[in-house]
Amino acid sequence: MLAWLSKMVFTCCEPFGRYVQMSTTVSSCPDPMLWYKDLVPHAFGDFSIAVVQANSRMEDQSQVETGPYGTFVGIYDGHGGPDAARFVNDHLFKYVEELVVEQGRMSTDVLRKAFKATERSFCDLVDSLWHTMPQIVAVGSCCLAGMISGQNLYIANAGDSRVILGTLGRTGSIIAHQLSEEHNANVADVRRELKDLHPDDSHIVMLKHGAWRVKGIIQVSRSIGDVYLKRPELYEEHSLSWLPLQEPLKRPVLTAEPSIAVHTLQAQDKFLIFASDGLWESLTNQEAVEIVHKYPRMRKSVKCGIQISRGLNGESEGTSMMIFLWLFCM
Repeated sequence: MLAWLSKMVFTCCEPFGRYVQMSTTVSSCPDPMLWYKDLVPHAFGDFSIAVVQANSRMEDQSQVETGPYGTFVGIYDGHGGPDAARFVNDHLFKYVEELVVEQGRMSTDVLRKAFKATERSFCDLVDSLWHTMPQIVAVGSCCLAGMISGQNLYIANAGDSRVILGTLGRTGSIIAHQLSEEHNANVADVRRELKDLHPDDSHIVMLKHGAWRVKGIIQVSRSIGDVYLKRPELYEEHSLSWLPLQEPLKRPVLTAEPSIAVHTLQAQDKFLIFASDGLWESLTNQEAVEIVHKYPRMRKSVKCGIQISRGLNGESEGTSMMIFLWLFCM
């Protein structure tokens, strides 16, 4: 499920320098399904990244960018195929950069508009390709983006990836704070929101294969792509009987609108963890920050986290996960 890291590029001559982008096969570990990179400097401190995947299918992407307006992080957890995650990886930050330059500063409005522009552009791509690639209507990606600009951390999330802040408590212990809002039908508030938005649809959320799913199909309620769950007119214009819907879509059931949060960084804030849902299926927020706090050298912490996660899930289950660890200094 998870994509491979492609290359490490360290440049300061561009307006924004690209540190990490995932797309092609690279491995720095004897385990062919594990890739990790130890501490690398960025504008606000250091970061480290690790990926473990269950198979060779590449659906996920991630990136780190840095420049005069701050440091940007993106986690794109694809499903149904790699096209949406790759598209987001290639376009979201470009829209962020354009909007920041246009407005002269970073803001929540920048992230919201960048998500909207990315969704619109991907839908345009689907319209142009679906005749030759009909399966593209069912491709989507969760999208978690964060930007540190000045003392503020701006977060936008559509899907069930998560960003966790590790804060040092008064006694020296580390405390986990979840900064992002998740959009997964297994969350009671998300099911309630969906039912409120679709009061006449008794099948808007269904328990299937041991999990709550929108229309019995997908667990997330927000994403980039997944056009077949957003565009009812598709069913009027084309024969889409091969899709898993039990009946034609009457109105959109998913949205690309992200939840937005802003956190003002404090001296006691020590590190951030950006990760897709595979990690959080295995570790609690508190367990994750304790691992990072215990092993300040990132290589130890990511390997420890991966081993714990594998032990909890069992490698035979084919669980895939990404761990993204990003340290910053105040």
